Amino acid sequence: MTDVAAPTVITSAERRRTADRVYLGALLFNAGLTVFWLVSLATGLDTPFFRRTAVDLQAIIRVLVGVLFFYVLWGLIWYAVKALLLAKWVGFSKEERRQAFSSRMDAPFDVAAFVQRHSERRIRIADMIGRRGRFLTLAMAGFYYLYLQVAAKPSPDFATVFLQDNLFDAVAISWIFLAFYYGNGWLAAAFYGPQTRVMDGALGRANCLLITTLWAAFKFVMLPIGRELARAFSPGEFAMVFALIWGSYLVADGLSEIGGALFGKQQLRVWGVGDVNRKSIGGTVTGFVGVLVFSLALVVSYGQPPAWIGLAVVLAVSNTLVELYSPRGTDDFFMAIANALICLAFGMFIV
Repeated sequence: MTDVAAPTVITSAERRRTADRVYLGALLFNAGLTVFWLVSLATGLDTPFFRRTAVDLQAIIRVLVGVLFFYVLWGLIWYAVKALLLAKWVGFSKEERRQAFSSRMDAPFDVAAFVQRHSERRIRIADMIGRRGRFLTLAMAGFYYLYLQVAAKPSPDFATVFLQDNLFDAVAISWIFLAFYYGNGWLAAAFYGPQTRVMDGALGRANCLLITTLWAAFKFVMLPIGRELARAFSPGEFAMVFALIWGSYLVADGLSEIGGALFGKQQLRVWGVGDVNRKSIGGTVTGFVGVLVFSLALVVSYGQPPAWIGLAVVLAVSNTLVELYSPRGTDDFFMAIANALICLAFGMFIV
């Protein structure tokens, strides 16, 4: 008789060790980024990755205002929305909601027990609304504003116009996220609560911190690509390429989770930072169709030749595959870079 291997059971202690490793990795990265900033500050040289390195009263006020609005006020709004959904629609008790918005690292957090007591689909939908409501509303508004800016005033930094911020901003915000990682108060809940999935269990905040850290690292990868994109396309094409890179990423990332939560059955096992690492065919198809429609509508509205339609199809396939197969917590990083590299190859060899 052939022996059948028992499924691997990941203990609470192992999940905690993984969460601690993610924290340590983010801590080391931000420590290095801080040293990079301090050296730039001491030498008085701006870097090719950031427009400014100086810290002054204006920079401090900018960080404080940004944190208060985007992370505290906006976070509390979506924290309240998610808490209401968990209480009134999913049926979480007060104690269960407290556990859901805690760091989940002080005591075992058993996702299976929550799913036994409550509808998994409803939990996933509440998770999705908290995450996507908080992020997509601001991201899409910012994307549309920048798209109009690039269309009105094309510039060589069109693909990375929002990435070259002050290095002090990136360092300060990363330290704030690190400071609240193990916290259980209302302020920590504002930063992490809306986007920390219940279904990610004890690794919920680790998933969020990984995304935040990769976003800071993303600048160092994307800016050199952005300079090559400016050489590969004409100024009249900058706005369209900007939309293909960033718009298709936002559509794929958002609709995949929305479609998966609303319509999908979580049957596709994937690897990543989370207690329950599964995706759905429904979410994958929703993301693909959304990117295909968005990209085709964009190139057709610009009256582009058939080669650009081919680019739209390739981006739809690429976003779908990268979102599906990249480890959970890293898909934002890899989707945007893949979009930029595909557009760069198209501009260099096809256009």
